[in-house]
Amino acid sequence: MSKQMAHRSGAKPTKNVAVPVLAVLAALSAMAATPSFVPRRSPDFRIAEPSGQSISLSKLRGKVVVMEFLFLQSNHCTRVAQMLNKLNVELGPRGFQALGVVFDPPNAPDSHGQLVAPAVTFFKLTYPVGYSSKVDVDGYLGRKQQEVLNIPQIIVIDRAGMIRAASGAAGGDPRLEDEGSLRGLIEGLLDEARR
Repeated sequence: MSKQMAHRSGAKPTKNVAVPVLAVLAALSAMAATPSFVPRRSPDFRIAEPSGQSISLSKLRGKVVVMEFLFLQSNHCTRVAQMLNKLNVELGPRGFQALGVVFDPPNAPDSHGQLVAPAVTFFKLTYPVGYSSKVDVDGYLGRKQQEVLNIPQIIVIDRAGMIRAASGAAGGDPRLEDEGSLRGLIEGLLDEARR
């Protein structure tokens, strides 16, 4: 409304609303980019290592755990696995544990983990990496058959067994695939017990 029109109608002139509207839109945009992830208790999960041993997630309670659900055929997944290996070596003594969960891509025959041992050797992974079926992985992740599967899927679990962050799924945080971001989150969770 122009000043002349506002003066004639008795209304006060309106200030430029573009700045507040843009601020609201920026805030909503930032909220949309921020994962809508709510911490929740992690269900138990089990993987089979190539040695024949199995690892249960519940046995890792008291540690900060990062699980990567990955395909061995994906360069992106194996890059993240190597990053987790580095973090596990550096932060493991403080109570961090990386855990790799290999599963088969949709529409691929079940490999039953036959490639896990050679991949662990080839990539020189020093943390536990095992195999789980697609059905068990989908059950843990809460993934429906019609949903697009984004890999890798990274789940961050605190010392109390609460899922604190996730990537890969709707509302997931892609920053977890970045070493600096993931390191910051892990170190923060490791320090929580000291506060």
